[in-house]
Amino acid sequence: MAKLIEKTYAQALFELAVEKDTLDLYREELSFVVKTFKEYKDFYKLYKAYQMSKEEKKKMLDEVFKTQISKEVINFLKILIDKNRYMALEGIEKEYTNIVNHHYGRVEGIVWTSILLKEDEKLMLEQKLSKMQDKEVKLTNKIDPSIIGGVFVKIGDQIIDGTLKNRLDLLKQELAQIIV
Repeated sequence: MAKLIEKTYAQALFELAVEKDTLDLYREELSFVVKTFKEYKDFYKLYKAYQMSKEEKKKMLDEVFKTQISKEVINFLKILIDKNRYMALEGIEKEYTNIVNHHYGRVEGIVWTSILLKEDEKLMLEQKLSKMQDKEVKLTNKIDPSIIGGVFVKIGDQIIDGTLKNRLDLLKQELAQIIV
């Protein structure tokens, strides 16, 4: 049921964004709101509080976000409050991002490395993966100190393990088969 709610509201915002030619703007703004809630947990608790009236929540959103996000996205957030769907905001944001990415023929992925990739390295990896996927690939770089070298990439359900540890494990398996 929750997934249906997220898809329905995300689709409604997508249709408005198509009409206004603001697909990526709304995606960025929804992401900004969700990140703000994650960063300021007390603010998020206040937003979720049942003791606060709908009007107080809407006024709070106006005061906090009016200079940072569009009027349409603020109104969308207010609709979520009116319909008691504000708890689904994070899922709606993810679903909206998926819809926009599908619209553009784009996929998002995560690349784990031992150190932060330089921007040109990340772009080169995105280009190679885009050719493999036959879609535009956008990567988020995350740091994992347990990776000695190489990269670990996850795009949707697909995993590409190009880490040094994985290569050593494969070599170990090959050697074990030769010795037997």
